[in-house]
Amino acid sequence: MAEIAFDAGTRSWLIRTAATGYALRLTEDDAPSHVYWGPALTPDQLADVLPRTKERWDAFNDPNEGLDELAADGGTRYWTPALQLRFADGTRALEWRYLDHDIDDGMLRVRFRDRHYPLRITLGYRVPAGTDVIERWTELTHDGPDGPIEVIRADSATWVVPVRPDYRISHVTGRWAAESQLLREPVPHGETTFGSRRGITGHHANPWVMLDDGEATERHGEVYSAALAWSGSWRITTTRSSTGRLTVTGGFGQDGVVPRLNPGDTLTTPVFAGLYTDGGFGAASRAWHAYALRHVLPHPDELRPVLYNSWEATGFDVTEAGQRELAKKAAALGVELFVMDDGWFGARDGDHAGLGDWHVNRDKFPGGLEPLVGEVHGLGMKFGLWVEPEMVNPDSELYRAHPDWVLHYPQRTRSELRRQLVLNFARPDVAGWAFDSLDALVGEYGIDFLKWDMNRPFSEAGWPDDGDQDRLWVEHTRAVYGIMDRLRAAHPGLRIEACSGGGGRIDFGVMARTDQVWTSDNTDSLDRLVIQHGYGQVYPARAMSAWVTDDPNFVTHRSTPLRFRFHVAMAGVLGIGGDIVEWPEEDLAYAREQIALYKEIRPVVQHGRLHRLLPPDTDGVSALQYVAADGERAVVFVFRQAAHFHTHERPVRLDGLAPSARYRDDDTGQVWHGAALLAHGLFPGLPDGDFASVVIRLTKL
Repeated sequence: MAEIAFDAGTRSWLIRTAATGYALRLTEDDAPSHVYWGPALTPDQLADVLPRTKERWDAFNDPNEGLDELAADGGTRYWTPALQLRFADGTRALEWRYLDHDIDDGMLRVRFRDRHYPLRITLGYRVPAGTDVIERWTELTHDGPDGPIEVIRADSATWVVPVRPDYRISHVTGRWAAESQLLREPVPHGETTFGSRRGITGHHANPWVMLDDGEATERHGEVYSAALAWSGSWRITTTRSSTGRLTVTGGFGQDGVVPRLNPGDTLTTPVFAGLYTDGGFGAASRAWHAYALRHVLPHPDELRPVLYNSWEATGFDVTEAGQRELAKKAAALGVELFVMDDGWFGARDGDHAGLGDWHVNRDKFPGGLEPLVGEVHGLGMKFGLWVEPEMVNPDSELYRAHPDWVLHYPQRTRSELRRQLVLNFARPDVAGWAFDSLDALVGEYGIDFLKWDMNRPFSEAGWPDDGDQDRLWVEHTRAVYGIMDRLRAAHPGLRIEACSGGGGRIDFGVMARTDQVWTSDNTDSLDRLVIQHGYGQVYPARAMSAWVTDDPNFVTHRSTPLRFRFHVAMAGVLGIGGDIVEWPEEDLAYAREQIALYKEIRPVVQHGRLHRLLPPDTDGVSALQYVAADGERAVVFVFRQAAHFHTHERPVRLDGLAPSARYRDDDTGQVWHGAALLAHGLFPGLPDGDFASVVIRLTKL
């Protein structure tokens, strides 16, 4: 349990986690100001850190800029604002007045109000048990009788990074089928904003950053990181000044979208969590993974099943007989969850029609889904379905009945992507219809798993019948969360995978309501090494769906060995996505063998500690290692992507082992000293040629 203490004399709060400390205080004019973030300090030690307000040295610069706990628009500070409001009379500046605070069960709430206008502000802090993560959020309440307050920007938190000689930022970038590509680069001076204006988390960036002084490595160095738990439009802004200060502010929303607070309304922002670690990027990642497993994922102790998905085998050409044949083949391989993808509902013979009509296509399934679901359950597997509840085809029963249910403006074209329009889940009637449709589907057929897809961003994001149309950007995402929450409550056995054209909706907000996420539509194993490397900087393998698909790959048309494809996918939540009816018997036999191996190592992969030994490159060797939580077992994956020039095999140094212990290779029986594996490493024994791979299982003696 975190310790949170208030010192009335200095009007400061100190939050102490197991290994870190965080402090804030009130200035003379009641504004919340940042004090400290870093290694743990006692209250007495903090006294040496508490700053004094600095006097101005000119008329252009406030020496206290960049130290605000939540940088607000107003006064003579011109730092990037985290909070911008416009009151009913047009006034924009905020002036703080401290009210009170409370400390309860690892949570701190500090309450303020504006000195004149009817606005209350609460800054929230919480340390989940057993972590060094500090969750922060903001609540805004209109507590007056008159006029709306426009919310121009309401970030969840401003994180102030200690002054260092230089700064480097780590983040991911990408696009569809090329998500989560890790970049590490100097932090530019001025303001740099990462974000999504698409209504979803997005393929092009992801809402987290890591900051260091430019000297951190995988194993060494201080890293300051922050991750936003939000699945809609978002922005994270770094601000670096010529004085050496650096802040990170982030939250939901986007420029130009200005929702309103009406009298009595409260707006609660999503969590923007921060984490300080001293142990390099690897320690930061392992801390985020532990946080996700203990405090984010709904069923953290579960092992995710090996699944089969029918998409590559059938496309839209779905029939009951075809699905039965695939199910029998999948069960014989050892698959535990059979998922029927697109094409089972409405007039769904292609992407042009049927979305929104969530009733079984009786031409394809004359008896409904009961016979197929019964067959799958009888084969010892659970049954899952692909759905895309937020979308509708103009060629559908739903759209013809309710054309007003989509995002639109009265005098603007309704842009289509993938022949789809976006339903407005901010409308209670639309959200109610979506829940009722999915609830009936899951309940009637005994569905165990939903692959919840979302295949296009917002456009023409209007709501003509509502006086505050901009609120739909937040309320749509909240409605998605609410439907997932209600479905899970009504059907405790239901499990959900989040998908958005691949990895377009991956964040801690959606992970709190789903059991796994679809990492990318690109299943090419070479590309997946890069995608999974970026994903794993913050998010855990326990939620990372990874499939073995047909050769050549349908996205890249690259050919790779079945062994390589399996080993890459086995570093996450293993799935099979190929047309297994057409696989030769030797491939089926190998698949059975590898699925059995995965089930044996799955507890270590899904619940162990990740150590990135060698990062993936376009050629050369990469390696990663998982160590069980109790330290008794380890699994090492080694990959050779390509070999341009012949070189002798080099040892791979391991990590996370006990130097004084000995470890046995479960396949060869060879025994090594932990100290030797850490200091020198082991020769992995990669097969010759490109796209070679090996899985090494170690047991502590």
